[in-house]
Amino acid sequence: MRQRTRKLIGTVAMLVFVVLYALLVMVLAQPILNGASHLVQGLFYLIAGLAWVLPIIPLISWMSKADMPRV
Repeated sequence: MRQRTRKLIGTVAMLVFVVLYALLVMVLAQPILNGASHLVQGLFYLIAGLAWVLPIIPLISWMSKADMPRV
């Protein structure tokens, strides 16, 4: 598979993942943060806002692999 194709597939996958991840965090935040202090809410959103990067790293490395040379 060419790098160009991998980047297209990876970009669509990342967009879908980020949207679904954001919806999941919003759903989970309601019961978890109900009545929590502003500090706890801030820490939750800070961690949740950065946590989506970890599952995306393998996808980004797959997308950026160089094309195999043609013979």
